[in-house]
Amino acid sequence: MKLTPNSDQKIYFASDFHLGVPTPAASKEREQKIIGWLTECEKDASAIFLVGDLFDFWFEYGHTIPKGFTRFLGKLASLSDKGIELHIFTGNHDLWMFGYLEKELGAKVHYNPIDLQINNTHVLVGHGDGLGPGDSGYKFLKKVFTNRFFQWCFKWLHPDIGMGLANFWSGRSRAQAVNQEQKFLGEGEWLWTYAKEQEQLQHRDYYIFGHRHLPLDLEVSATSRYINLGEWLSNYTYAVYENGKIALKTFEA
Repeated sequence: MKLTPNSDQKIYFASDFHLGVPTPAASKEREQKIIGWLTECEKDASAIFLVGDLFDFWFEYGHTIPKGFTRFLGKLASLSDKGIELHIFTGNHDLWMFGYLEKELGAKVHYNPIDLQINNTHVLVGHGDGLGPGDSGYKFLKKVFTNRFFQWCFKWLHPDIGMGLANFWSGRSRAQAVNQEQKFLGEGEWLWTYAKEQEQLQHRDYYIFGHRHLPLDLEVSATSRYINLGEWLSNYTYAVYENGKIALKTFEA
């Protein structure tokens, strides 16, 4: 994919909003902060990349989507109507996007990492789940969750039951992972390792991922960097492309 923003335009990246947790009140407060950030982006954005786990759970039934997030979705629709490109990546909490956001928002939904060329800057961007060494248990589960037959089976559950089960599973998964997610693993950072492996195969200037909930900006090679976007539960971090450089920043609303 190629993008050619003008010198006065920027491209923004953020991930892991996890709208829906831990409480409706806290989620609504976070939603307002996200909308404030998007309003700032609107001033000079050529494109906005939302890199997975926007929702703590999302499943599109034939005629039903999860309640809530109306203001967030409305803001995205407004941005799209103004000609700002929207790119949404599925994450491990919101894998089940089947066309609703593309139809209603005009967004492009990505299910895997993509190679992105912004003028002369080369970027590999994706949520990051299931990449790199280890985590074989989740990699197996992801194959189950993305299997069309199992998705077809799940959709026959009444939404109150299906979404209840999914929210329980999501909360349990988050509780088990929270301690590990918040600790920098040094050379054991698997997405950093993945970036280094990919750099041996093909050069990119930047590797941008979410998933780890840690804002990171690390050297991959002398001419390449790994950026993790962090999260919006407490860090409120994002990355911005401007004139050939990508920097990690914090929203200070």
